[in-house]
Amino acid sequence: MSKAVPTLLSFNGGYVDAAGFLALAGLFTAHVTGNFVTLGASLVLGTSGTIGKLLALPVFCVVVMLTRLIGSSLQKHGARELRWLLILKFVLLTAGCASAIYFGPFADADAPQALLTGMLLVAGMAVQNAVHRIHLSATPPSTLMTGTTTQIMIDVADLLHGGPGEAHQQAKARLSRMLGAVLAFALGCGAAALLYAYAGLWAFIVPPLVALIAVLLKETDGHPS
Repeated sequence: MSKAVPTLLSFNGGYVDAAGFLALAGLFTAHVTGNFVTLGASLVLGTSGTIGKLLALPVFCVVVMLTRLIGSSLQKHGARELRWLLILKFVLLTAGCASAIYFGPFADADAPQALLTGMLLVAGMAVQNAVHRIHLSATPPSTLMTGTTTQIMIDVADLLHGGPGEAHQQAKARLSRMLGAVLAFALGCGAAALLYAYAGLWAFIVPPLVALIAVLLKETDGHPS
C-alpha cells in the first residue's frame, strides 16, 4: 500500500468536512458526531440545516454497514475489495460534487437538493471511514483528529522525558505518522476554505480528484486487495 494513500484520505477528510460545513449550514460530513453540537446551535439560533444534521449519523451508520457487506461479498468472489471500495467513494464524491454545483448555492440547507448533496458527501466519507478501519487500521485515522492529537502530545512528552530505547523508537515512528495525518487534514481544511472563498461550490471538484488519485495509486502499488 502506497504511503501516499492514507495521506490523501486525511487531506480529503479535512477538505470535505470543511467544504460541507461552509456550503451546508454547518453540516459535518466526515466527523458526523460533531453534528450533535451544530444541531443544538441550529435549534437555538433558528438556522436551517436541522434535518441534514439529524440524518447524517443514521446515513453514515447505514453506509458503513453496507460498505462492510459489499467488501465481504467482493472478497468472497475474489475481487479486489479495497480497489472497488475506493472507486465507490470516488463515485459518491463525484455525485456530491455534481449535486453541489448543479443545485447550489443553498439558501435553505433543509431543501431536498441540499439534503441530497449533504448525504452523498456523508456517504462518501462513511465509505472512507470504513475502508480506513478495515484496510488501513495500522495508520492514523483520516477524519478524527482528537485522539491522534492526544497521542501526539503523549509521545512528545515521552520523548522529552526519555525512556527505554525500543519505546523511544516506537514513539518517534508513531509521531511521524500521526503528524503527517494531522497536517494533511489541516491542509485539507485550509484548502477547502480558501477555494470555497474564491470558487464557491466549484471547490467541491477537488475531493473526487483526490479520491481518483488514491484509486490510481492503489492500482500501481501491486497490493492484492
